Amino acid sequence: MKKFPKDAMRMLKETSRTFYIPITFLQKELKHAVASAYLVFRAIDEIEDDERLDNDVKHDILMQVSELFKTPFDNEAYLRILGDTKEQLPEVAIRLEEWLEACPEEALSIVMDAANEMAYGMAKWSKVNWNIETREDLDDYTYYVAGLVGVMLSDLWALYAGEKTDRELAIGYGRGLQAVNILRNEEEDMDERGVSFVPDGWTRQDLFDYANENLAQADEYMKSLTKKSVLLFCRLPLALAHKTLKAMEEGREKMTRAEVEETVKDVQIKA
Repeated sequence: MKKFPKDAMRMLKETSRTFYIPITFLQKELKHAVASAYLVFRAIDEIEDDERLDNDVKHDILMQVSELFKTPFDNEAYLRILGDTKEQLPEVAIRLEEWLEACPEEALSIVMDAANEMAYGMAKWSKVNWNIETREDLDDYTYYVAGLVGVMLSDLWALYAGEKTDRELAIGYGRGLQAVNILRNEEEDMDERGVSFVPDGWTRQDLFDYANENLAQADEYMKSLTKKSVLLFCRLPLALAHKTLKAMEEGREKMTRAEVEETVKDVQIKA
């Protein structure tokens, strides 16, 4: 069994506030698999999110990176693909190979397959400037950036904990969390990136309905889980999503820090 790098957990704590705490709830090998997967996804996400990169450049980089996940990872090829952009990308993106190396061997193909699919989907949507016109478009985008993460986690639950879950509910879990993010960042995405993830003709209430519908699927997904550490992992981001949505429905921008801390405490007490 290879040693999991301490630096990976440091990086995770710095880059993923929502998932760092729940990942620490998981048992050793599963914790390492999920932690490395999140760092891999974060690396890809940083390429998609970089405002200084032209969309066509993002598309080309992400399509090539997607292909790299189909074979044993070639870091020299990766750095070559990034080219000059590596000067502006954060550390988590540059060190992608390390996060793959940190992944337990038995979980690596699951993580690589998900990363391949995510990079491809992000490339596709970068090319069209995230032009979401219909409900189907929104479903497609939220699948690539979050729903497939739900599927990958379910595969890891099955591998390490013998948990059997429904694929569509797992996608709903990921989509629900992403829909809440879209609602929370709607103004910022438009102001800073000139991007709207809201389908044509939709009101903000339609987006709330979409989030609630998918979070209801996430609630159903939870009922199929029996392993305590897995339940605990899934419960915290979902509780935060529900409460963030409620705060926004009440006209507040987000939960207070005290509410977040109280939610974390509540979930741990119920464990």
